Amino acid sequence: MSTDIKSYPFCEDMSNVKAPWLAFYGAVDPKLSYPDASMYDLVERTAGLYPEVNAITFMGKGTKYKDIVRKIRETARAFAAIGIQKGDKVTLCMPNCPQIVLCFYALNRIGAIASLIHPLSSVGEIAFYIKDSGSKAVVSLDAFYGKFEEVRKEVSFETLVLTSVKDALSPVMKLGFALTQGRKIPKVPKNADVLYWRAFLAGAKKQDESCFVERRGADAAVILFSGGTTGTTKGILLSNLNFNALALQTCAMGNCVQPGARMLAAMPMFHGFGLGVCIHTMLVAGVTAILVPRVSVESYAKLLKKEKPNYIAGVPTLYEGITRNPYMDGVDMSQLLGVFSGGDTLSIELKKKFDAFLAEHGATVQVREGYGTTECVTASCLTPYDMYREGSIGLPFPDTYYKIVKPGTTDEVPYGEDGEICLCGPSVMME
Repeated sequence: MSTDIKSYPFCEDMSNVKAPWLAFYGAVDPKLSYPDASMYDLVERTAGLYPEVNAITFMGKGTKYKDIVRKIRETARAFAAIGIQKGDKVTLCMPNCPQIVLCFYALNRIGAIASLIHPLSSVGEIAFYIKDSGSKAVVSLDAFYGKFEEVRKEVSFETLVLTSVKDALSPVMKLGFALTQGRKIPKVPKNADVLYWRAFLAGAKKQDESCFVERRGADAAVILFSGGTTGTTKGILLSNLNFNALALQTCAMGNCVQPGARMLAAMPMFHGFGLGVCIHTMLVAGVTAILVPRVSVESYAKLLKKEKPNYIAGVPTLYEGITRNPYMDGVDMSQLLGVFSGGDTLSIELKKKFDAFLAEHGATVQVREGYGTTECVTASCLTPYDMYREGSIGLPFPDTYYKIVKPGTTDEVPYGEDGEICLCGPSVMME
């Protein structure tokens, strides 16, 4: 498709909503225009602008933007070859790896809906997620086959596609994996009712691109499951616009996202923070996402030293651990352009401690806290890059309106009184 994608302003009438935060926006445009397009469309546009930049790297192996688009299209044809069509749901149950990125955008290319779930969920939870989403197929790692063998006793779906970490590795890394971690993975029975990744992709050769569909911003694209803080976890349906708006808002509010820079994508893709910020925002902006399949304080510290990312995003407990990790002694972090915290409350004490840690390691930036919910993908407000107020979660994103209301109503309470957050904006869920 053409790189000329039509964009439109967010058209909700918010003229009657008080927005005192706009006075603190500085150079940030409070109103943006959003593409009436799919998530894939924006990634394809980025590939046209930065074809030679790595879109992702995984265990030392990079995939350029021009190549990732080709691989996404191949994966899309492979899904069509097994009967996945516009509107069908497919569950993706994997850690951060190239296959989940390819599957996510491939499903978007054919108008299907990706439902992303935690691979360490229990058998009962996975069965619930598959049934609740109505998934027709599942893509997961061979390491989790035993779990899905049990899941199939509780819920039916047509196809289980299995891949392996080694499918995404270079020949040298593949050998190393086979001799170490790969030996610990239980063998899948020879008669198992599964479709392996290589055979799955081979199906693409028999499928032309007539399966590709044009999608609008308002079309459904993703199901993410909430944390279930107020009861049973719920499937949240999100649109192309929700994710594309988040990407453009994050770039505008972040004021630091540069094509060719590198994001350490350690937050998992089954979480809105990982999927929306660490992956989609970066791929819209021409940034390289360094995929991290499993994270611990020690492995994160090693990656900071080895990869020298320009952006990091994490939860407060991770940052707390980093400050105490001896591996970080003497590590230069001057290349950092943005440090973001979300997923939990960042205490004032930890912010001061981590900011001091960053300064000691040569960084000229401070950690910026965001706030949001899965119902609006992830963050919907962020600490400004040039202003910090102690105890504040920052300012709402462009075109995003907050008000504090009396619980159970839409009646706004006076400043200084407790209430519920009511928000509106282009990243708010469909249902």
